[in-house]
Order: sequence, then C-alpha cells, then structure tokens
Amino acid sequence: MDAHPSRRGAARVLLVDPDGDVRAPVASALVEAGFEVETVDDGTSAIRSVATSRPDLVLLETELAGTDGFSAARKIRASDGVPIVFLTSAGSDEARLMGFAVGADDYVVKPALTAELVARVRAVLRRSHLLPRSVWRVGALVVDEDAHTVTMNGAPVELTAIEFSILAALCRTPGRVISKVQLLTEVWGFDHYALNVVEVHISSLRRKLEAHGDRVIHTLRNVGYVVRA
Repeated sequence: MDAHPSRRGAARVLLVDPDGDVRAPVASALVEAGFEVETVDDGTSAIRSVATSRPDLVLLETELAGTDGFSAARKIRASDGVPIVFLTSAGSDEARLMGFAVGADDYVVKPALTAELVARVRAVLRRSHLLPRSVWRVGALVVDEDAHTVTMNGAPVELTAIEFSILAALCRTPGRVISKVQLLTEVWGFDHYALNVVEVHISSLRRKLEAHGDRVIHTLRNVGYVVRA
C-alpha cells in the first residue's frame, strides 16, 4: 500500500490495480490534479483499506488476484457506499453491465486519456456531493469549472476548449508552477506533443485575458507556468 499525499483537505482516492506501470502514472496524474491518492494491488487490500482509511472514491480494476474487482465492489458498496469507478482492461458489454450491476458509478476502459479519467473522477465526486463546486479566483480572474465560464474584472472571456482546460489546470493549484509536460499530460492526456503547442495556446490565452485586466499567467523560464495575481 502506497500513499501519495496531495494538498490538505483534498478528496481522497483509493487506486486499486495490480499493474505498477498503470498505478504510478495514474496516481501521479491524480495528485497533480489535486487529489490525495492511496494505492493497493489486490481486492482484499482494497476492502480493508476502505474500512480503515475511508476514501472518497475507489478507482478499481476488475481483474485482481484473490477477490476480483466485481466482488470487491459489491462488498465495498454494501459496507460503505463509497463511489466506485472501474478503470479496467475489460471492455466487453458484459463486463460493463456487470460493473454497473455491482454498483459502479462509472466504467472507464483502458487505455484512457489522463485528462478524461480525472474529469470523470471529478464528475462522480460532484454527483456524490463529495467535491465542492470548482470556482477558482485569482485576483480579478474567476474560473467556474462546472459552469465552464471565465470572467476577468467582471467581463466574460470567451475561450476555446483547450484554452479553458489549460487555465483550469493552472488555477486548481494557484501559485504552483506547472511544467509544459505536465500541462500536455493533463490537458491532452499524453506528453509526446511538441512543447511549443503549449506555448501557442498560452500566448492566445494571455491575449484574451489581458484584454480585460493585468497579467495572471506568468512564465518561469525553463520551469513552467504559474497563475498568480
């Protein structure tokens, strides 16, 4: 069992997957998105961890040693009621139906884009009233992630979907520097695009925001970007 702490008061996710090559990047993406993450690799440990650490959500593979994911999900929902999202390689219609039959709140088939997975985890937590409304305020900038709106000094700012995703990623951890690679991973879901694609979108985003006020997206040369008033 591994813990990946994030900022204080963050929603807690239990990630259950036998494959370390899956656990590590998914846990990292969730932490970067502001969650506190604990990882285990089998169903029995998952049931035990839910009982002792009481996470806000369980991200669960179906194919596990010992107690399989479907059986673990039944026991978790029966005893605790914690929301469950399956993240699994079992993509058949039968497996999906089984997942929802045992109480899953969502079912995501691998390989999944990191940004999509994080968004679906947030959506389940919001539906379960376990995540506060995502409204970020940085100086004169207000970003309402749920309503998908941005204002600067009270004036609405029209952004593309990619620009909004970049701004939301930066605003979730105001004052914290985020690298171009981290933005590629969170917004596009992988990190092998040319880094200048981030620069192009940041430049456009700045122009739109600064038409209504002072600069809030700052560059730390050779490090990344940070949002601050």
